[in-house]
Amino acid sequence: MELKFEELKQYLEEQYGVVIQLKNIYQLGSETKGAAALKQFGYGHPVLISYLLDNQEEQIVLHAVEHNAFGHERDDDRIAAIWLDFNTFNRLPHHVPAIDMIGLTYAGKIQSLRSMKELFLITAYGPGQPYANDLIRLRDDGTSQPIDVRRAETLAAYLAEIHQVKHAEPMLWRRRLRDLIGHGEGIMGLTDSYPAGLNYITEAELQAIEAMANRWRWRLKPLDHRLSQVHGDFHPFNILFETDTQFHLLDRSRGAWGEPADDVSCITINYLFFSLQRFGKLGEPFTELHHRFWEKYLALQPDEELLQVIQPWFAWRALVVASPIWYPTISDDVRRKLLTFACRVMATERYDYQQVNQYLEAN
Repeated sequence: MELKFEELKQYLEEQYGVVIQLKNIYQLGSETKGAAALKQFGYGHPVLISYLLDNQEEQIVLHAVEHNAFGHERDDDRIAAIWLDFNTFNRLPHHVPAIDMIGLTYAGKIQSLRSMKELFLITAYGPGQPYANDLIRLRDDGTSQPIDVRRAETLAAYLAEIHQVKHAEPMLWRRRLRDLIGHGEGIMGLTDSYPAGLNYITEAELQAIEAMANRWRWRLKPLDHRLSQVHGDFHPFNILFETDTQFHLLDRSRGAWGEPADDVSCITINYLFFSLQRFGKLGEPFTELHHRFWEKYLALQPDEELLQVIQPWFAWRALVVASPIWYPTISDDVRRKLLTFACRVMATERYDYQQVNQYLEAN
């Protein structure tokens, strides 16, 4: 990101409707000025801008949020911080006022965003039927078709391919681990959403899940070599099959980079989830789809370490599918087994995908 004098001057003139004269640009807290100050601004250092307006000297401060390890690892973090500042500074007495919120276009032009109240996303339309429809059909009639195996293997091959793309950024790896535990959409956000007085899990047991997951976070922190391209929410309702094996994805979540176990746990726990509703365990035809997925994935992406790191991601996904908010109609027995699965899996050193049912009953 680089701001230019001429663009800054043009922005100010557009705001006032008259010609202005730029006098000085200084990096606050430093003697750096001019072009060097604008360069430092790109690293998050605020700059003081002095200019003449109708022969009267005016001053403004230009702020950016630096890329750092304290919740500003991604571009969207920094944009969110600017949005928050612009919408809160002026509501506190004695705070220096926020004057504008600006954006820098790809062409280097500065644009005012002060009139923005809310942001929306427009995407293309993805035709097809949710993969969840297949799993609901299998749950209800218990009979698989050749297409079911093909689709499971197609999804496994897709994940194996995207997970081959790695990204060397230890700071972002640690952020993804923190988000797994403490984010509002992560484990703590889910445990907070469970009401008190449930007969299938106690508050003490939810606290234990949080504590076990945090121990896993410390265990996984050194493994930043695993940071990979991910989807981030690879569940059956976000997968639309247009033809037998041609599909579209919806709602990529939580950034471009993460742990492959995120995607693998998200899809494979759904074979268990829908099977539990019919059989009370992982049974056919879900067992075959589950195993074929795993076998295909590991054949294309020989990641044995995956089985030693997937545990807290399974716990997170179990909390989602056992949720009384997200899935209000499933039985308490199914919820209890899913939450037992979360605890039992986190208590093991290596996940055994061929023996899933052993994790469904408490010790």
